[in-house]
Amino acid sequence: MRVVDIIEKKKLGKNLSKAEIEFLINGYVSGEIPDYQISAFAMAVYFQGMSHKEIADLTSAMMNSGEIIDLSDIPGIKVDKHSTGGVGDKTSIAVGPIVASLGIPVAKMSGRGLGFTGGTLDKLESIPGYKIELSEEEFKKQVIKMNLAIIGQTKNIVPADKLLYALRDVTGTVDSLALIVSSIMSKKLATGSDAILLDVKKGDGAFMKTYEKAEELAKVMISVGKELNKDVRAEITSMDRPLGKAIGNKNEILEAVETLKGNGPKDFTEVVLSSSATIIQQAKKADSEKEAIKMVNEVIKNGKALEKFKEWIKAQNGDVEAVFKEDFWKPKYKYEVKATKNGYMQITSAVTFGIAAMQLGAGRATKKDIIDNEAGILINKKTNDEVKKDDVLFTLYSSKEIPDSVVEYTNDGYNINDKKVENKVILGKLV
Repeated sequence: MRVVDIIEKKKLGKNLSKAEIEFLINGYVSGEIPDYQISAFAMAVYFQGMSHKEIADLTSAMMNSGEIIDLSDIPGIKVDKHSTGGVGDKTSIAVGPIVASLGIPVAKMSGRGLGFTGGTLDKLESIPGYKIELSEEEFKKQVIKMNLAIIGQTKNIVPADKLLYALRDVTGTVDSLALIVSSIMSKKLATGSDAILLDVKKGDGAFMKTYEKAEELAKVMISVGKELNKDVRAEITSMDRPLGKAIGNKNEILEAVETLKGNGPKDFTEVVLSSSATIIQQAKKADSEKEAIKMVNEVIKNGKALEKFKEWIKAQNGDVEAVFKEDFWKPKYKYEVKATKNGYMQITSAVTFGIAAMQLGAGRATKKDIIDNEAGILINKKTNDEVKKDDVLFTLYSSKEIPDSVVEYTNDGYNINDKKVENKVILGKLV
């Protein structure tokens, strides 16, 4: 078997065999196949695409390129959730405790944020002491004990993805559907869960700008899951506007906590209820969405979801008491952006608010940047809220003085209209 023959075959649009795909991935990880040949392969895939079977074989080869966590000794159906990323998306921090409080094991590995997309790990690390690194044994013990652990991805999980992603980033092949799916699914499947819920974002602040593209991505990932005998479902949700009112790190933790108390913003609560209900059905704890949502509302109302949050944070060394003190989030500087006329608020760009939050210090422009956990934005008026002149629309926060350039930058992210606009959050569900 020769690498150049495999590249030539894919260049001509022919389907590759499982053996050919495994030969490429294994050779690349071992160092026997050089970057320039894998770059050529990635470009051929970019232009010719892959069949669902090929993508499943690529996902499997990448998944098996490193350690696979075995969760078989944990009782019950193990679940995981993945979001394709967005602005203000702290959903896992609320969904995890909700479903765990219902006896469903959540074993999740998360990532960091880069650019305008916030990372779950960064938000959790804003809690003093929270430990993102657990050994596999510690990880499993915690899930067995309390049904919930969220940690960082270990170095030995899917090394093929780390290598291939770095290469895609510099060869213009990041937005290949086949390579996106295999990257996401290999990592999710290697962590050993039985069922996976995918939150596929669509819109201005998402990788997939149209519903059609988001739906296509979701369908392929579900297909790959079926090929590999996993229950994979997807929800397509809007990222044309930030999710919830809080964008940042500490302030997003606080919003997740308020949501667990039943006081969350309407749009964020809607996504949390929907995602939790789907996971509950995947775990065979409810037969319908209606029954599942009733269960979610019950654990929020009786306080079990909030207690599970506290138990989880404490188990991973986090100072959970600090989260509930008034000075947990205490930024030194703030700037209020006020309405210049009466009307209805419309946020027109999630990206604008995401980049503004990053410029304030809440995110990273490069992997080496240090995050300011006090930085962020609170959206005081959400889309379709009625506003009057001089009402505070949103507030910018930082540990450093807030430059006029950031304030001016946000002007492109909203309008004040004479009437309300369509504002759906959950756009579709796929099984």
